[in-house]
Amino acid sequence: MSTPLDDLFVKVRAENRAALIAYIPAGFPTIEGCKKVIQAFVEGGVDAIEIGFPYSDPVMDGPTIQAAADQSLSQGTNAADVFDALKVATDSGVPAVVMTYWNPIEKYGVEKFAQSIAANGGSGVITPDLTIEESAGWKSAVEKSEINPIYVVAPSTSAQRLPQVTSRCGGFVYAASLMGVTGTRTSVSSGAPDLVARIRETTDLPIAVGLGVSTREQAKGVAGYADGVIVGSAFIKAMQDATNEAEGLKSVKELAQQLSLGVREGR
Repeated sequence: MSTPLDDLFVKVRAENRAALIAYIPAGFPTIEGCKKVIQAFVEGGVDAIEIGFPYSDPVMDGPTIQAAADQSLSQGTNAADVFDALKVATDSGVPAVVMTYWNPIEKYGVEKFAQSIAANGGSGVITPDLTIEESAGWKSAVEKSEINPIYVVAPSTSAQRLPQVTSRCGGFVYAASLMGVTGTRTSVSSGAPDLVARIRETTDLPIAVGLGVSTREQAKGVAGYADGVIVGSAFIKAMQDATNEAEGLKSVKELAQQLSLGVREGR
């Protein structure tokens, strides 16, 4: 099984650089606006797109993403809109995954959810709150649908547990670079290189680092040791800070271009 995401990491490894992965919640700033953000990502040169399933109780998300998810939910965004956004991304020729908490998957139907990801060209699903102990049903669903199960590891993941988690991942391992919630920061956690080094001892899979990157310099720094750089809050903030949608989209595209340069300068 090889998804567009797997092919992307082969390509960027051959180019000796990291991949830039951009995050946007489905339905933000609006259902149609989200599709335009995806277009701005593509025009700005992102390598892969992560579509967030907006959720009312997001344990891992900081205030910026929470506010975006709340805005999306207030407009009635549902699973169908998430899959539509996923399709917009994959139709544009960029590998895409969905990031969701477990509750929406369970509510939708585990097998049906995995099948819908595959049907819309998705390469996998990031499940930040799903433990490997509770993954039996999900494991069989993703195997059947031939999509990647992507788990999140944090600095707190023990040495004993780490290989158990990474051995269950497909596509890439999501390294949450600091304890805490998502958001832009003045510096990326100093624990991130150590965490990536620890993960490398347990798997040959690509490792993507999320939580905190918002500038070209930070992207360059993370790209020096990781295979993927995940950026979410900075893009959302660009939309939130703009006086209108067009201005926001321009900022998103410009930020993507800067970060895209950053991931190419890391090595």
